[in-house]
Amino acid sequence: MDSKLLELLVCPVNKTSLIYMREQQELWCRVSKLAYPISDGIPTLLPDEARQLTNADLEQL
Repeated sequence: MDSKLLELLVCPVNKTSLIYMREQQELWCRVSKLAYPISDGIPTLLPDEARQLTNADLEQL
């Protein structure tokens, strides 16, 4: 994930910054507790396609 692109991307739910999780190929939002998938290098920033972060996921942050 390009670092300049990551600086521009925000959570569509609350407009806060996202954290790139390389191993999971996801962008995580601490505030909304959502994980947005990245497919073929393209983030899908649709809340309906995001998964809810678990407590175990949040411990990784």
